[in-house]
Amino acid sequence: MLNPVLAMLIGIIVMMLLIIFTKMHAFPSLIISAVLIAVLAMPFGDVTTLSQCISTVTAGFGGTMTSIGIVIGFGCIMGIFLEKSGAAKCMALTILKAVGVKNCDIVLGLTGWVVSIPVFCDSGFVILSSLAKEFSRLTKKSMVWLGGILGMGLYITHFMVPPTPGPLAVVGTFQDNGLNVDLGMFILCGMAISVPLFIFAVPLFRHFGKKYPDLVVPYEIDRSKYTEAQLKVLDRINEKYQKNEDLTTEDFAELLQAEKLPSAFLSFATLLVPIILIFANTLVSQITALEGTMCANVVEFLGQPVIALFIALCMGAFLLCREFDKKTCVDLMQQACCDAGPIAFITAAGGALGAVINATGAASMMADWIVSTGIPAILIPIIIGVVMRFPQGSGTTAMITGSAIVAPMIAAGLQVNPYLAALALCLATMCPSYLNDSYFHVVTNFSGMDIKTSLKTWSIASILVPAFGSCIFIVLSFFIH
Repeated sequence: MLNPVLAMLIGIIVMMLLIIFTKMHAFPSLIISAVLIAVLAMPFGDVTTLSQCISTVTAGFGGTMTSIGIVIGFGCIMGIFLEKSGAAKCMALTILKAVGVKNCDIVLGLTGWVVSIPVFCDSGFVILSSLAKEFSRLTKKSMVWLGGILGMGLYITHFMVPPTPGPLAVVGTFQDNGLNVDLGMFILCGMAISVPLFIFAVPLFRHFGKKYPDLVVPYEIDRSKYTEAQLKVLDRINEKYQKNEDLTTEDFAELLQAEKLPSAFLSFATLLVPIILIFANTLVSQITALEGTMCANVVEFLGQPVIALFIALCMGAFLLCREFDKKTCVDLMQQACCDAGPIAFITAAGGALGAVINATGAASMMADWIVSTGIPAILIPIIIGVVMRFPQGSGTTAMITGSAIVAPMIAAGLQVNPYLAALALCLATMCPSYLNDSYFHVVTNFSGMDIKTSLKTWSIASILVPAFGSCIFIVLSFFIH
């Protein structure tokens, strides 16, 4: 059979061809690619029989579905409640009234930047995507722009700032190898590096937004809901909207007063409660004194993404949508489940592809070859990070496996600062986000993009942002030893 690296490349090319040039949907294309790689790479790695090929695919699919399937389902239901109740619009209007149209993308991206420190970027995007859609509806900015900058804000801190599991595991691996990498200092350094990364991302997604200007959430008015006086305000705003005139702070203030929307407090509470619960779980898990206590157990239970989102879902059904009848609420949930299905299946199929590539040993083979080339020290964690990420899609897995390779090398005398090496490794595992990455499909589907557009924008950004960051690390390596 073929070398696992060659098998991986053939499988990925076949997958791309199926998605781009045939009538094949992304879900079966990903599964076909995973099975093809497993068969071609036998008997390398843990895949030695045809039955193991299939079991590896199904295990990868099931593992990903286990971790994110319910989150996607609950997130879709929560999102449709936020949208149909008007809560998302209330939040968007409140923010736009405060910051204006010009800086709304920065505010949205920074929101993601903060949220992703305690919350997985997948869950964060599901929770915040409704806000991005309302920004698009009110400002006529493309979801390629707004969804992209939200996704990148979440993405950057997910990879660079503990206590998200990936960077936390990297710190632990480095410490286990006797390297002096303090967690608190790592958090500060990760946040410092993530700032220029975000600044670089803003004009990048503004460029993509101008390149794909048509992906805008339409502005619609249900005239049956309003009085004649309210309709006069809404029609005047809509007239400006149709003329492509930017709405002003006064316009947003009038819309808040005229439209029948939930209160700002209840709207923001429904969005923030799951984030706060997940963050509390993360915080409590780091406090040794609370380990095993009733308080810690309760917080841990409530802070699980599934439970936190279920609580938000209940708030949406019983508080935001309290004026809706039972049939309307059930129909909305049914619609959300229909939307969630394709997202969950594609995401799980990406997990299956990653599991197969990981099981064949393709990533470790490429890493061993890189180490043998004798390239400059700072480039080794960067290249190994990319090599670990490219085949199997999971950034967290890439960080864990990459650190297991890099940390012993530094402990053995590789001349590079441990903090720089660890952060460079985390940065490099951002690249690239494409078809085998669950987050790629979350950003793509919840932003309303097709796969081709997402590959040309989101995937490109996931390469350019860490490439820019790598240049920063190379420069820093001349001054920090």
